[in-house]
Amino acid sequence: MGGAIGTGLFLGSAQVIQAAGPSIILGYGIGGFIVFLILRHLGEMIAHEPVSGSFSHFAYKYWGRFPGFITGWNYWVLYILVAMAELTAIAKYVNYWWPQVPAWASALFFFIIITLLNTRNVKFYGESEFWLSLVKVVAVISMILFGGYLLFTASPDSQVSVSNLWTHGGFFPAGFDGLFYMLAFIMFAFGGIELIGMAAAEAEDPEKTIPKAINQVVFRILIFYVGSLTILLSLVPWNQLNLGGLDKSPFVMIFSQLGIGWAAHLLNFIILTAALSVFNSSMYANSRMLFSLAEQGNAPKVFAQMTKDGVPLMATLFSALLIFGCVILNYIVPEGALSQLIYIVVGALVLNWAMITITHLKFRKAMQAQQIKTSFPALFSPFSNYFALGFIAVILYIMWMQGFKLSVLMMPVWFGIMFILFKLLSDKK
Repeated sequence: MGGAIGTGLFLGSAQVIQAAGPSIILGYGIGGFIVFLILRHLGEMIAHEPVSGSFSHFAYKYWGRFPGFITGWNYWVLYILVAMAELTAIAKYVNYWWPQVPAWASALFFFIIITLLNTRNVKFYGESEFWLSLVKVVAVISMILFGGYLLFTASPDSQVSVSNLWTHGGFFPAGFDGLFYMLAFIMFAFGGIELIGMAAAEAEDPEKTIPKAINQVVFRILIFYVGSLTILLSLVPWNQLNLGGLDKSPFVMIFSQLGIGWAAHLLNFIILTAALSVFNSSMYANSRMLFSLAEQGNAPKVFAQMTKDGVPLMATLFSALLIFGCVILNYIVPEGALSQLIYIVVGALVLNWAMITITHLKFRKAMQAQQIKTSFPALFSPFSNYFALGFIAVILYIMWMQGFKLSVLMMPVWFGIMFILFKLLSDKK
C-alpha cells in the first residue's frame, strides 16, 4: 500500500469529485474490488511458486516466451510513466506554497534528487523509502481520525455533516454516467498494489505471508480510499470545493476551506512526501526490471552492468533519461500534462492486469492437467478472470469515449514494437 498511495488518491480524486460528486466513494470501492480479484489471481501463483519478477516469470512459463517478454517490458514502461505522473504532481503540490515557481523547475529539482539517490547503494533507497511510506500511511490514518473528530464534534448549524454525501444533488449528482466515465481515472489510484508480486521471492514463509498480505488489501482499501473520502466529503459539500480541475488536492482544500490552515499545510507536505515516495519506488522498480530483462537476454546487455555498490547504473540512468521527458512535458504543456499522463498510465496498467489474469487462466489449466491442488486458490475462478477482463474492456471503452483514443490505439502499436524487438533479440541468441 505504501508504494500505491499517491497522486491517484491525493490529487487525481479532484477531477472525479467534480465529475461524479460523492459517488466517487462507490467508484473507489468498485475499483478496489476488481484489483482485489486480480491480486487473488496473482496470489495463487506466487504462493504456489514464489519467484522474483513473478509477472514475467509466470507468463513465460505458462503462456509462452513472447507473453513473458512483453509482460516484463510493459511493467518497465508502466513505471516509467508512473514516475512521470508523480513528478508532474509533485510540481503542483509545490505550487500550493509557491505558485510563482514554474512546474518544470520543481519537476527538474526533484528529478535530480531522486535520480542521485537511486545511483547510490540500495541502502540509501531503502532507508528513504521506509520513512516516506511511513509518513503517508500514518498521515492518512491520522487524517481520518481527525476528520472523524471534526465530524462528531460539529455544531448542528454547521455544514459539517454526513448528510453532505446525499443532500447536494444526491449521491449521484451527475447520474450513474458521471461515475461510469470516471472509472478509468479512478483505476490509476490502484496502480502499484500488485507490487507484492515483486517481493514474493524475498518474503519469509511466502505460503503464509503472501495470502495474509493479499487478503488484508481489501480492508486497507476500505480504510485508505473509501474511508478517507467518506470522511472528507462529509466535512465540506462536494460542490463547494474550490478544486480548479487537477490543480489542487481535495485533501488539502477541504481543511483550507474549513479554516484549519495548519492542517492544510501539513497535509500538503505529507502529500508531497507521498508523491516523492511513489516516484522513488517507480525509479527503483523500473531500473531493476530493466536490469532483470537484460540478464534474461531480453534487453541490451549494457543494462546488466552492476557497479561495485550493487547498483545497475546504466539501467538507472537510461530509465531516468526517459523520465526526464516529464520535465520537458511540464515545460510545454504544464496545465494538461498530468491528465494526459494518467490516461496513458491507465492503458499500461490495465494491460499489466490483463496479462496477470490471462496468465492465471493458463496456470490453472496447467495445475488441473497435473492434478495439483494449490494452497491459495483464487476467488471464483475462472468466472472472476473473465469478469476482471470484461471490466478492463470497459475501462478501455471509457478511455476511447473520453477522448483518449490515442492511449487505446497505442496498445496494438506497442505489441507490434515489442514483437519486432522480441524477434530481433531471439535471432541474436
